[in-house]
Amino acid sequence: MAKKKVEEKINLDAILFKCRDILRKARNSGSFFEKRDMMLTLVFLRFIGEKFEDGVENLRQNLIKEGLDLDDEAIKAAFLDDPTFTDGTYNLPVDARWSTIIQTPAPKLNVALDTALHSIAASSKQLKGCFVEGTFTTRNLAPNDIKQVVDEVNKISHRVFGEEKDLIGRVYEYFLKEFAVNATKEEGEFYTPHDVVQLIATMIEPFDGTLYDPCSGSGGMLVPSTDLTREKRGDIRRINVYGQEKEAATYRLAKMNLALRGISHNLGEESDSTFTHDLFKGLYFDYIMANPPFNLKGWYDENLKNDSRWVDYQTPPESNANYAWILHILSHLKALKGVAGFLLANGALGDSDTLEIRKKLIQNDKVEAIIILPRELFITTDISVTLWILNQNKKGGAYHGRMLRSRAGEILFMDLRTWTENPVKNESKKKVLLSSEQIQKAADIYHTWQSEGTDGANYAVPELYRSVRKDEIEKQGWSLVPSKYIEFIDHDLEIDYAAEMSRIQKEMREVLKQEMKSQKMLEDAFRGIGYELA
Repeated sequence: MAKKKVEEKINLDAILFKCRDILRKARNSGSFFEKRDMMLTLVFLRFIGEKFEDGVENLRQNLIKEGLDLDDEAIKAAFLDDPTFTDGTYNLPVDARWSTIIQTPAPKLNVALDTALHSIAASSKQLKGCFVEGTFTTRNLAPNDIKQVVDEVNKISHRVFGEEKDLIGRVYEYFLKEFAVNATKEEGEFYTPHDVVQLIATMIEPFDGTLYDPCSGSGGMLVPSTDLTREKRGDIRRINVYGQEKEAATYRLAKMNLALRGISHNLGEESDSTFTHDLFKGLYFDYIMANPPFNLKGWYDENLKNDSRWVDYQTPPESNANYAWILHILSHLKALKGVAGFLLANGALGDSDTLEIRKKLIQNDKVEAIIILPRELFITTDISVTLWILNQNKKGGAYHGRMLRSRAGEILFMDLRTWTENPVKNESKKKVLLSSEQIQKAADIYHTWQSEGTDGANYAVPELYRSVRKDEIEKQGWSLVPSKYIEFIDHDLEIDYAAEMSRIQKEMREVLKQEMKSQKMLEDAFRGIGYELA
């Protein structure tokens, strides 16, 4: 099975590489971002078209099972000419269907593609805003170039690569790795690896209610979360998805990604800054998951000086948005029940300029867990990052079929930096992956700590995790750096010195023996030519 997955990835990369190569050589193909968006739009049209075809075929099979004659014009008119789907599949106008596009002659493809985009935007509120209309006629690629790209995209099928995979995300990730020299975490062009998202979702369990991502990017945090919901509860309609994204192109990508998965969502009417234009001000969510830009500068605006999100704490430093993200997330969590899992650079654990905010967060008992992750989990950075979990209810009670104990005044610290035994093959840079077993192990540690019957005062494994009381954290100057609390063993003390010295003596005897032998050979050599080494 593992071999098959590798082969699938290689095949997808080969297709995308060829598309990239065609666009690089083509005239009028535009900048990296224009090439990327053109490709993503084509992939979107391909996927949504394929889902429509699958929906029609499923409908046909159901009609046959009901004993209806599909050749009957009345049956065709009632069911197939204008089909209705209940699984999130969109009914596409004829000119927007991939079957129409792929049969279009090369000289007419650019116009046909833009016509498809216009028809989709006009026919669906959910799909409106997923793309820039006029994308293809503006660029006006030569007929042979656009035809070659369309034919390659036609090979990217969920029937081949898997229904449940985040294929849009994988395509986006490919272009991020291969093209985006300047696509750094600070600029917001960033793809959160699936295993990291899976870890967060497995730990906080966003299975029902409302889920919010204040920096949603391409939707890579939201899509896997809903996939986990489908796996655990079988119905993604149990969860309502909200998100906000500043970058216009990435905002469109998120809408594409969510729409393709049949996920009902609210990303606002347009892209905008979460800090200066909070689209969901006054709304509170059951779950929040996020991977904000690390150490973001330039986030501050004078209008934010007395913002309600930090009025109970203090204004976060203008030079770094880490704690602005924390307080924004906290401000949108439902009182008494909201849970958040998000990533930040490790510096946020002990920054001196955020001490007072961090102190109050701990005193108010908002921080539940701090988990240091391994290095090299991400494509654009090899630093170790921290998973924070905030919880509005640390007093206990029923939660997703478990009975939780009171964790008031406790924080769980975990250090997973040694979990690097799963290197990813066929990557241009070193990268590691959290296995499903590791993800479940981390979640089990956290969930066991939460559960009734656990003694928080003695919940610890050296070099892995430890439950810590608030008074101990105060003694450490309100630092949240796990190494200040988790016991690390001095492995030098585990050495059997008697046995070790015996081994060293034996080795030294052999070394001296060889040295004496060499000395004798040297002396004999000099005697052979009539000289003594006295």
